Amino acid sequence: MQFADRIIQLIISVFLIVGVYQFYFWCQRNHVAKPRELRSPIDDRIPYRPRWVWIYSFLYYPVIVAINWVVTSPRHYLYVVISFMFLLGLQMFFFTFFPVATPIEWRTCNARRGRSERFLAFVQTFDARSNSFPSMHTSVATLTALHLFPVFGPWAFAFPILIALSCLFTKQHYIIDLPAGALLGWVAFSCFKLIY
Repeated sequence: MQFADRIIQLIISVFLIVGVYQFYFWCQRNHVAKPRELRSPIDDRIPYRPRWVWIYSFLYYPVIVAINWVVTSPRHYLYVVISFMFLLGLQMFFFTFFPVATPIEWRTCNARRGRSERFLAFVQTFDARSNSFPSMHTSVATLTALHLFPVFGPWAFAFPILIALSCLFTKQHYIIDLPAGALLGWVAFSCFKLIY
């Protein structure tokens, strides 16, 4: 692929990421049922580590965008985009019809001390307590890793592992959200493999 093609795809990817978040926010405002909690004793044992917000936010988007450098053709890029759109549809189904919210005290424990907590509070102004299950961060990271696997091998899975840990330590997700999110990412990739 030519360099100009990759730049165009990069620009399209940024617009798609921004556009996708509009659907995410729509789901936060349009639940069919009242959000429930899935808290377990394991969740209460996981410590609050706000510094993980930098992984949660700043590792997430650059690695997703890195897919632009491993796609082999415009057709490949199109089918990768379709796999992410399919994943978005799956996520929206859960967020709308089976909403799950994290406990309010997971937000109030943020005392806004230091840059990490202040930035996490900023993230939480957009990212409501709902839309917790399955973890969209984990599902997108898993799908991304599966697309990156042919180039990076097993190292690609360091990405969803770090993202999953950041979801827990920032208290943005329950532990059950993570395998559910990873499973959705795998389902989306399996469908990609069937059609590509």
